[in-house]
Amino acid sequence: MTFSDLNFIFRLLPIFLIIYYVVPASFRKWVLLLGSLGFYYLNEPRLILVLLAMTAINLLFAKLIFKSKSKLALGAVVVLNLLVLGLFKFSKPAGLGLVIPLGLSYYIFKMISYQVDLYRGKIAEVNIIKATDYFIMFPQIISGPIARYSYVEENAMWLRWDATEGGRLFKVLNQIEEGLKLMACGLFMKIIIADHLAVLWSDIKVIGYESISTPLAWLGAYAYSLNLYFDFWGYSLMAAGIGVMLGFPFIINFNQPYFSASISEFYRRWHSTLGEWFKDYVYFPLGGSRKGKCHTILNILVVWLLTGIWHGYTVNFFIWAMSICMIIIFEKLVLSRVPKLFAVVGRINVLVLIPISWVVFAIHSASNLRIYLLRMFPVIDVSVAVNKNDVFYYLEDYWLFLVLGIVFAIPALTTFFNKHKDNVLVILGIFAMFFISIFSLSNSAGNPFMYLRF
Repeated sequence: MTFSDLNFIFRLLPIFLIIYYVVPASFRKWVLLLGSLGFYYLNEPRLILVLLAMTAINLLFAKLIFKSKSKLALGAVVVLNLLVLGLFKFSKPAGLGLVIPLGLSYYIFKMISYQVDLYRGKIAEVNIIKATDYFIMFPQIISGPIARYSYVEENAMWLRWDATEGGRLFKVLNQIEEGLKLMACGLFMKIIIADHLAVLWSDIKVIGYESISTPLAWLGAYAYSLNLYFDFWGYSLMAAGIGVMLGFPFIINFNQPYFSASISEFYRRWHSTLGEWFKDYVYFPLGGSRKGKCHTILNILVVWLLTGIWHGYTVNFFIWAMSICMIIIFEKLVLSRVPKLFAVVGRINVLVLIPISWVVFAIHSASNLRIYLLRMFPVIDVSVAVNKNDVFYYLEDYWLFLVLGIVFAIPALTTFFNKHKDNVLVILGIFAMFFISIFSLSNSAGNPFMYLRF
């Protein structure tokens, strides 16, 4: 069961919100804990044991680290967390056949950040219930964002007062309304834009990469780029909206990355909480850019090698990660020296190289990847008979979803939403988007969130 499941939207979430705000504030953290465990149990009745075991182990280590400030204990728990993540991530090539628990990476990364921040003195106490809530709170466990414990603890003011206190009920309703707006927008992005563009990409795979024209290959690359973007951003927005309904701060995980001025900026805006996690817990501890160019290059390589490994074990993820890494190093150390050239080339990189890189990301087979890239760049003939007008056939069916993807990727739309989200006409528009999404969901099986098993 995911956030785009009709039973979750119309049954579980409303019931949970009622219970969450009816109980006294002192019990709310317990409701969140039980609700998160229940949500995870509905999805993974067996694998919930992994979640509980890792939570218990990390809490024991947290107590030890808080009392002793032991670097050895910190290293041990970080290694243990990474070993568990690696065990499940690479069980398939190792022949173990283990199923990856939902959102494994996200709660492992949150556990590691908690332990490191505890060691650094950024967390004042080890509160078992609050820490457990932070690790497994259901809005964030499947798709992130990877929030920091201290940020959540400092800003979750809604856990500290009763909804029935004077004037508070209105604020609760306003908070729920704000969360519903975000959730409705995210649902539309996921169900209407991402899921329909996923069908286009699937159609291209079915007919065979060797049988598509060069224009269709490029169309497929851009369609997959928008599919991945709105699948991930839409689901993250739904998660953030649910978090806002529960009284937690809104955390931006995507910030119009396709309007970035460079590849480096693109990945600061794309899944930004993951990028910040690697920066704070890998890049900076390695020395960042403080020890000269050679160390900077090495540190960037390490970060992107780990990013590729995090995404998967097939060779395409390594090629994808190293390609992006090389471009970022080139931008940082060479292209940035010529600002006027950088201003032009950086944007071209985002609009051209990013879609190409997503093709590498999407196609796991080296032979199929070669065929697709040769379709995009037909420098040698690998063809069978190809319908050169096939791109128009697919444009006829999918042009609306491509246009919606482009429009929703424009920063001005987000700016307009943030400025006018309380306007009656905007609210009616959001309601229409929600109705269209629900109608589409009720008439199809829908596509699962692409990052469920990361």
